[in-house]
Amino acid sequence: MDGFPFRDGQFYCEDVPLRDIARQFGTPVWVYSKNYLLSRFREIQTAFAAVEPVICYSVKANANLTLLRTMHEAGSSFDIVSGGELYRVKEAGADLRRVIFAGVGKTDEEIRFALESNILMFNVESEAELDAISRVAGQMGRKAPVALRLNPDVDAKTHAKTTTGKRGNKFGMDIERATALAAKVLGDRHLALSGIHMHLGSPILTTDPYAQAVEKAVKVVEDFRRNGHEIRWINLGGGFGISYRKQEGPAADIYAKVIVPPVREARCQLALEPGRFIVGNAGVIVSEVIYTKQEGGKTFVIQDAAMNDLVRPAMYDAFHRIWPAVPRVAPPEDYETAVADCQPVDVVGPICESSDYLAKDRYLPPLERGDVLVTFSAGAYGMAMSSNYNSRPRAAEVLVDGKSVELIRRRETYADIVSHELMAAR
Repeated sequence: MDGFPFRDGQFYCEDVPLRDIARQFGTPVWVYSKNYLLSRFREIQTAFAAVEPVICYSVKANANLTLLRTMHEAGSSFDIVSGGELYRVKEAGADLRRVIFAGVGKTDEEIRFALESNILMFNVESEAELDAISRVAGQMGRKAPVALRLNPDVDAKTHAKTTTGKRGNKFGMDIERATALAAKVLGDRHLALSGIHMHLGSPILTTDPYAQAVEKAVKVVEDFRRNGHEIRWINLGGGFGISYRKQEGPAADIYAKVIVPPVREARCQLALEPGRFIVGNAGVIVSEVIYTKQEGGKTFVIQDAAMNDLVRPAMYDAFHRIWPAVPRVAPPEDYETAVADCQPVDVVGPICESSDYLAKDRYLPPLERGDVLVTFSAGAYGMAMSSNYNSRPRAAEVLVDGKSVELIRRRETYADIVSHELMAAR
């Protein structure tokens, strides 16, 4: 994680000590490295340049407006899955003509909003959705650009809750129905078939699933063209894996080696929807130890970041590296094994759930009340999935650019939590 170097005995975000950020903004606090974020975006741009990709940052990974504006200014477009995300990218100044709208449950209101915004295309997940888009487009006197999301039945070997390309999944339509679905679009004066979409899940750490999917995608494109369709786009979604543990996440050019040649051969423009790959290792959550205790033969480190802040460990049994911001023991190369002068602990939060933990049986140096902890690889699906469970205010977010630190979301207050609720008159 180049954005969070360890030097002079402590962790930094770029050129700012994380402990100083904790002191200035309180904890828990999300900290993002602007330069690391942009370097990951440029890495994808460079790797796939041969097919002039439209890179649509996946808003669901992290939807902070300042981060979206930063991505837009760098040349990114956006992948959205709701009307709310469309509103966000509009507020961030995005070129809506390059926005792709995915998701299995688009409402008529969301479809209308997207058509009014002149988005690039809809990724259509069902035949019923095709009918709905046609109906709304007809009411508006418009022709809606659509890409058929086809399920290639490819096993990406990722977590069961984040795999999306296998048969029987809620996403997409069976690839065997592609010809009939394309014919339906061709016969509908309110629809225009722009391309096909395949998304396999996340995070994916090998290129094999992409090689299988793109081979199937090219065959579908060839079949469509034989039947009179002017297909211009292949969208392979996102899902590129990152390094949560060591250096297991491949570089973008590794994925590009198996994706670019067949897409170029098919004479299509490529769309990609990376989220985690760009922002996952660009963010950490910084917390403070409240108590430590030994009970039942275990040591517990109770700190102020909880599952309402970062739900991934509770939801997916996800592994995140954790280490003190100013440690008494230097950080190890391998965070999963025993570490000298450390002891196994459970890092837990204040939420009233046994599933409220960020790490279990993790070797950490001796910790005391007031020590600052850093949980790494938390930029994606961290703040985006946070909640007010147990009526806990959501944390602040800051963006670091060199020596500059900018507050990009203030910490919520108790008043914020109840501000939308209405009490019946007495």
